[in-house]
Amino acid sequence: MLEIEKEETRPSKPECCEGHWAAGELALLTGGQDPSYVFGLATTLSQRGIHVHVVGNDRVDNIKFHTSDEITFIDSGGLRPNAGLVAKMFQLTAHYARLIAYVTFRSPKIVHILWNNKAEYFDRTFLMLYFKCLGKKIVFTAHNVNKAKRDSCDSVLNRLTLRVQYRLTDRIFAHTEKMKSELVEAFGVSPETVVVIPFGTNIAVPDTELTATMAKRRLGIRPGERTILFFGRIVPYKGLECLVEAFHCVARCDANCRLIIAGEPMKGFESHVSDIRQAIADGDGADRILCRLDYIPDDETEVYFKAADVLVLPYSGIFESGVLFLAYRFGLPVIASDVGSFREELTNSGAGFLFEPGNSTALAANLDAFFKSELYQDATKHRQRVREYSSAHHSWRIVGEITERVYSGLLKDRARLATAKEKVQT
Repeated sequence: MLEIEKEETRPSKPECCEGHWAAGELALLTGGQDPSYVFGLATTLSQRGIHVHVVGNDRVDNIKFHTSDEITFIDSGGLRPNAGLVAKMFQLTAHYARLIAYVTFRSPKIVHILWNNKAEYFDRTFLMLYFKCLGKKIVFTAHNVNKAKRDSCDSVLNRLTLRVQYRLTDRIFAHTEKMKSELVEAFGVSPETVVVIPFGTNIAVPDTELTATMAKRRLGIRPGERTILFFGRIVPYKGLECLVEAFHCVARCDANCRLIIAGEPMKGFESHVSDIRQAIADGDGADRILCRLDYIPDDETEVYFKAADVLVLPYSGIFESGVLFLAYRFGLPVIASDVGSFREELTNSGAGFLFEPGNSTALAANLDAFFKSELYQDATKHRQRVREYSSAHHSWRIVGEITERVYSGLLKDRARLATAKEKVQT
């Protein structure tokens, strides 16, 4: 069973919101993605007295959604992994039929889109227009401003549909000022529409009494072995090949280091994964690389972060990474490529080092510097400091406060518009 972060206590409902929220006013559309973010946001809003409808499938469902008086889970179905083409078409049609019926007949006043569904172009255009025709207030969380650009598969149609979605949205949540700037400059979004909001620390992953020594032992790592972690889905932009090359370089001089690679290869990138496997086998220290190329459930994640001494994010391009904030949850230091918001984050938190993207020599030097630094030598002290930073700057309490203010502002706008219409009619 998933656990809510120990530091998070149930706050009393703000006085200004007493009687303000009615059941069914808010729908979180999840697209069946990012269950940890869905869990964090839904539980936080419910603790603030907001009744939340979580619309998704079994990939984002959670036992706590069914035991809370303030959360209703709406199963909109989804695509089954091994279904054939005809079956997938039927499932996709059924999914959209359920989603449209829900929004039409359950009548949530605010539709907050956390992720689009599989038919993204449809979601960005026709579905958005339908929501607007129903008079919904639309909030969109732009976890990636332009994912296709990051993945080197951008197109005119992709940018056009993104522009439509962003322009039809009443409020857009972005996690950094840099993301806000791109929304404004690349897609013509009004600055007043974009709200910069922290990325909430992952509270879906359990944090038990498991110690670092116990975690290392569970993975077959000896106490004192310097352990490097790569965690998350394996796709080309994650730059894993750079880390493997850097580790081989470090392993030539350090027989006491280990590398853990834990994550699920993303479908469609089989050749990339094959290249990674070959790079692992060809270099020095291949026998000191522990690979688990598979989906890592929440209840097994803790062991990897507690067994590791440092997390490496060797990405070639990204705005923000949820894995970074998962590391903060455990106080784990980070070495990251200098892309997206990593410089700002690591400068503010003091949690690690930066290196030039794609430069395996620079990464190897950073690994060597890390193991000679206080971040490693006095790990207990610095891990606690990183946890405190995370709690102060990336807690779901902060995210919940900002989110509720945005929702309340939109409902007031809606109420003022309704009042104006009534006056005109009379």
